[in-house]
Amino acid sequence: KWNRANADINATPPDPEVDEVQDPLPNEIDDHKKTFLEKIDVLLAEHKVEEALEALEAEERNFPELKGSGDSSTEASSYKSSFLERKAMLEDQLTEIAEQPAVGANDLKKALSGLIKLGKGPSAHQLLLKSCGSRLQKKIEVFLPSCSVCPKTFPATLSRLVFSMISLTTRESGLTFGDNPVYTNRVVQWAEWEIEFFVRLVKDNAPSSETVSALRAASICGHDSLNYCLMLESQGLKLSKLLLVLLRPYIEEVLELNFRRARKAVFDPMKVYENLALRPHFVSALLAFATFSDSVLVDSGMKFLYIIADILEQLTPLVVSHFGGNVLPRISQLFDKYIDALNRALPGPSDDDSLTELKETIPFKAETDEEQLAILGIAFTIMDELLPSRVVKIWSPKSENQEPGNENIVPNASTSTELKDWRRQLQYSFDKLRDHFCRQYVLSFIYSREGKTRLNAQIYLGGDGEDSQWDTLPSLPFQALFAKLQQLATVAGDVLLGKEKLQKILLARLTETVLMWLSNEQEFWGVFEDKSTPLHPLGLQQLILDMHFTVEIARFAGYPSRHVHQIASAITARAIRTFTARDIVSALPVDEWFVETAKSAINKLLMEASGSDRSEIDDEHIILHDDVVSDSDDTTSSLSSVESFESFASASMGELESPNFTDQES
Repeated sequence: KWNRANADINATPPDPEVDEVQDPLPNEIDDHKKTFLEKIDVLLAEHKVEEALEALEAEERNFPELKGSGDSSTEASSYKSSFLERKAMLEDQLTEIAEQPAVGANDLKKALSGLIKLGKGPSAHQLLLKSCGSRLQKKIEVFLPSCSVCPKTFPATLSRLVFSMISLTTRESGLTFGDNPVYTNRVVQWAEWEIEFFVRLVKDNAPSSETVSALRAASICGHDSLNYCLMLESQGLKLSKLLLVLLRPYIEEVLELNFRRARKAVFDPMKVYENLALRPHFVSALLAFATFSDSVLVDSGMKFLYIIADILEQLTPLVVSHFGGNVLPRISQLFDKYIDALNRALPGPSDDDSLTELKETIPFKAETDEEQLAILGIAFTIMDELLPSRVVKIWSPKSENQEPGNENIVPNASTSTELKDWRRQLQYSFDKLRDHFCRQYVLSFIYSREGKTRLNAQIYLGGDGEDSQWDTLPSLPFQALFAKLQQLATVAGDVLLGKEKLQKILLARLTETVLMWLSNEQEFWGVFEDKSTPLHPLGLQQLILDMHFTVEIARFAGYPSRHVHQIASAITARAIRTFTARDIVSALPVDEWFVETAKSAINKLLMEASGSDRSEIDDEHIILHDDVVSDSDDTTSSLSSVESFESFASASMGELESPNFTDQES
């Protein structure tokens, strides 16, 4: 070091001759500056950046004014300019080292450390991000040509490259620059840009979006990248939300196009899947119906399930937890269209006959009871068993997305509710098929081939006095209904073997449909309301017995009867009001009499059918019930009062569970 004496303004002026000998510092300082600059030039020329940096730091310590920005003499200012010039040259050399494509990790670290010492921290940090981005880009460029070789799984490797580099960069930034929020925010911004680039890369290099391979690629992309984001949270980076925002439109597009493809494939009779044999669960469950129906129906069911299963198998539970809400509605929509196609295979006009895309989707028309029940059995098996089992396997709460720690990024806490809503939609679609079958079946029973109504008001107009006889049996149409239901129950027992739930629901719905038709048939009620039509109390008694008989049919068969009970009660109440309005008032038997009479009628009909070995009622020989007798006794009927009607309508049926029907009259 060179020491400079401070002049004391109160001291005696020095002798110039003595000072010239004892104070040669200005010249020595000039020599030092010259030597120093020459030394720095040599070090810079030889790219000895570390030695140059040490020399510059030492010089700044000896001459603090080199760091300052205050005024100085011309001579000092000139040296400072030269010094800063060399300092800038060193900065350029360090920057050049950091920007070299093949710079090693140690050399990069030294260069960045040097820039920090030179006071260029922001520039150094930018160079760190740039270097890491460059290294990542090189790795990606090497990998991308192989994407076509593994179209389904390439996102796994790509995500590992990207998120590993993000992790490394975050760690290096912390070690080199500390926890400075400014630098941390820059790392986050850089990582977000790299993630955006990553999603674009996956989309640009994935197979065509409507293919299964594209769906698998999107699923793996979401699964792996979300897991990596979870790992990065330990380093202070929260990138999951951004990733989900970026992934959502991409995954939704792939899902939408895959389900469009699936919809076309389901309704393409020329589309054959050779891998159906590899799904033994599907085959065994649906082949049970092959004996009773055309193979086209069974094949269509297996094809539908195969297509759905193929889509579901591409999804991972973690992806489902975030994007499953968009999958379930699409499955239910596809099932609904499949049901529409099955509807067209049943007799009678369908509500969807106007849909062009459903024309000739299933080249088969079910004619026999066995064939029609097989259609219902196939649809029910898919809706109630096969499809839910495939979905629940993916949506299971015990899946991998419930591993410790993953709860931080799983947003969907209402999976159970979503599944219930989804199954409700499937049930709604199946109910359309069931109701179409019941409606056509009942109409074919009620109307003759000539279009005449077998179940009309005329059967309740007979009886003209005490000479009339009444055999306390239901009217012939309702006897025929009982025989028809018995016959169908026998067939259903074979076709729908093991599906007792469906059998009971079908029989219950058929019975309800008959009563709903009767309740809504204005022509039937118009006859009673026509004042020119003669009425007799026995007609009302016969109608009430028929309603009780129908309820007892349901109870006897053991299928849900609450709604049958309600509709029958409403018909009974309306009949009483109608007859009363015509001043046709007479004592009616009590409720218990109707119930016991209906039960006795069922036993009698069963015995007659068994004795004559009669398996079917001849529809063409259903005749009008012309003979009715006078009142059986003088007991005041409880059904003739509102109180007794409410008692009948609210009778306890708690032991029987009934399906939820929305179109019955309550």
